Amino acid sequence: MNQPASPTPAATRPLEVPAPIGEPRADALRKLIAIVDRLRAPDGCPWDREQTLASTAPHLVEEAHELLEAIEHGDDPHTVEEAGDLLMGIVLLARIAQDAGRFDLARVGEAVCEKLVRRHPHVFGDVAVSTAGEALSNWEAIKRAERAAKAADTSALAGVPVALPALQRAQRMGSKAIHAGFRWSDVSGALAKVREEVGELAEEVERADVLGAREVKLSDAQRERIEHELGDVFIAAAFLGNYLGIDPERATRGALRRFDSRFRSMERDLARPLAQCTLDEMMAAWKRAKEETREQG
Repeated sequence: MNQPASPTPAATRPLEVPAPIGEPRADALRKLIAIVDRLRAPDGCPWDREQTLASTAPHLVEEAHELLEAIEHGDDPHTVEEAGDLLMGIVLLARIAQDAGRFDLARVGEAVCEKLVRRHPHVFGDVAVSTAGEALSNWEAIKRAERAAKAADTSALAGVPVALPALQRAQRMGSKAIHAGFRWSDVSGALAKVREEVGELAEEVERADVLGAREVKLSDAQRERIEHELGDVFIAAAFLGNYLGIDPERATRGALRRFDSRFRSMERDLARPLAQCTLDEMMAAWKRAKEETREQG
């Protein structure tokens, strides 16, 4: 009895890697471009071929956050991996746009090269600057001139993406305002503003008469006023970071990591559900967790 013929496997085509030119960075980038081109080819990866500019955007945001986390942990191998993922996402995005007849990686590269040269006249031209602050002020002035030439938003605050995390956006807006001249004369003014906003928040909370409440029920008007003042506290704190050279987004992530570590340590220390523990017991365990964190640091 004749056996049915085995299905013929689909033909595969090996990756054609461009010949090295002797510059490791360029060679690696050319190889990555070849791989992405292969993934998007008619016989490439079905998933990669289905992607659009819109579908790749969330992945780029996710990869950027993963890269940031790796950098903050000082993990070089992980940083290399995540930077590679982000770079691949950019190359893929450009290839998708090329397939749609919109733009390509060459146009992306040329555009950023032109921008970097144009905005660094102190490096590629005859403008003289002596400090990083002067270079940044010059950069912002050039950006405003570019927007004016395009009849775009020329405010000193223009160019800060609305989609940024709120604290990061606050830091960027504060930085732009400071470089435009809207600034305190020293750190004490920025710190006093934080204290002022905290005081106004405390006044609204006290006015709502909820300090002794275990479960807070606010009217719409009370919630609006307290939310307003709480937001002002966050912005004032983020602006203070500009005067201290501290990124509020990074500071908050660090605080969250410490909270996560200490909370888990407290749970292990108490060894029973927190609902069964008194507040004094939890605070004592929390204090021990803080001491443990200091010793490890």
